[in-house]
Amino acid sequence: MITEDLQKQIDFVHEIDKLKYIQRMTCLFNSERNENDAEHSWHLCMMALVLAPQSNEKLDMLKVLKMLLIHDVVEIDAGDTFLFDTTKNHTNTEEELKAAQRIFGMLPDDQAKELIAIWEEFESAETAEAKFAKAIDRLAPMMQNATNNGGTWSQHNVPYDTVIEKKKRIKDGSETLWDYAKSLVDGYYGK
Repeated sequence: MITEDLQKQIDFVHEIDKLKYIQRMTCLFNSERNENDAEHSWHLCMMALVLAPQSNEKLDMLKVLKMLLIHDVVEIDAGDTFLFDTTKNHTNTEEELKAAQRIFGMLPDDQAKELIAIWEEFESAETAEAKFAKAIDRLAPMMQNATNNGGTWSQHNVPYDTVIEKKKRIKDGSETLWDYAKSLVDGYYGK
């Protein structure tokens, strides 16, 4: 027998399959093919597992992984906003909150509340877990751009100082990863 909670969970599972169709601006490593949000989320989780020892603080890794798996689910409704977009300027949080409430709200109440709270924690980036998850989320496209002749930096003529300004929050989660990330940017821009 299918319970009401099970049906809600199954409906949610079907809904999040749409994440596979959300195309990101960044291409895969050494590729001209754009990454989709599902690939991005999986890759971030693997990066977090491997790079966790580089965190500035001790982490609850299960929470980090949950953040990385769900942080872009809202893009099913809100779309992917390019970090260097000058129109939205990555300030579509109200739109994303509505998406979080709708999509996670498909789940039974206790699960919906948990996932919305984790998503909000990621967005606020105040806890060690959120800072590290944000660091990983910011690092991955930098690594991709570095293997693609500047990738989106080059395509959109993003100045060095803008990249540094938008990406420097990596150091809040990991000073070590920030040093690495900055070396990628410095290398591309010839600094």
